[in-house]
Amino acid sequence: MNYCIFGRTGLRISRLTLGAMTFGTGEGVWASIAGLNREQAARLVGLALDQGVNLIDTADAYSQGQSEVVVGQVLADLGLDESRMLVATKVRLRTGVGPNQVGLGRSHIIRTVETSLKRLGRDHIDLLQLHDRDALTPLDETIRALDDLVTQGKVRHIGVCNFSASEIERVQEIASQHWLNVASNQIHYSLAVRDIEHEVAPVARQHDMALMVWSPLSGGYLSGKYTAQNGEPAKGRRTNLNFPPIDPRKVDPIVEELRVVASALNSTPAQVALAWLLGREEVATVIVGASSEAQLTANLHAGELTLPTELREQLDRVSQPDVPYPHWMQRFHDRDRF
Repeated sequence: MNYCIFGRTGLRISRLTLGAMTFGTGEGVWASIAGLNREQAARLVGLALDQGVNLIDTADAYSQGQSEVVVGQVLADLGLDESRMLVATKVRLRTGVGPNQVGLGRSHIIRTVETSLKRLGRDHIDLLQLHDRDALTPLDETIRALDDLVTQGKVRHIGVCNFSASEIERVQEIASQHWLNVASNQIHYSLAVRDIEHEVAPVARQHDMALMVWSPLSGGYLSGKYTAQNGEPAKGRRTNLNFPPIDPRKVDPIVEELRVVASALNSTPAQVALAWLLGREEVATVIVGASSEAQLTANLHAGELTLPTELREQLDRVSQPDVPYPHWMQRFHDRDRF
């Protein structure tokens, strides 16, 4: 396993992170996403640990909190402290029916962190992430609450998720006033969705912010199992839920190219898609989830795969995103500057 420095912190984290969205049993959408019990999750955590993974990513909202409960149980069962396995969780999404059981207000953040600590069975959270922005709460209030939690020792590091470039600038500006470092931005990025390359990635690089990638296979679509090849497409959670949203007309050619590259490397489309991400300089760590040991083993082996330049360029070409304005105009005028 390779490791990297996590943004502007002293942490070294594995280039692959174990996602715990499949841990626990929940209702609604979680009924089709999660379902792993304590013993099943323990086998996945043990497997990831053996391969050098030192970070688990969960959230207070996953399976109505059951993901955090299972993570805490497994860490205790395996005797894993922060020196062997770091824990990242999140706050922002709804955790109950009450009017204040959602968002990034001070009350909800502090109450949620206290609940997460009890579920995880630890005295601190290594990385607390804002699951998204909150349009109704002043960012100053949010940052002040996070600063207090860091000062109290209940949270070690702060991150965000799904923040745009302008939101990164704003949160870093306010955080710096409190001498608080926002270490990371967890974003959706894959061969199917390369939007962040235009603004989010450059701004994150400017602030030495680590980028963590969620859904690197775009909900499993890049594995190829949802596209017909010598038979019917496989059934899965994407069958009834197009999330993260993709347009098959654009993504199916990418899947076909992944199959070609995978065949040349004696690999799988999923491993090639993960290796492509690990080769991007803007990416710190890629979050890989799994519902079985075989699936996780295959995903973790992607860290050992190096794409030859010509094959990487093939994937770059077939997945090239549309360039939005003003970037296409800037590139037009840049022709005499490079």
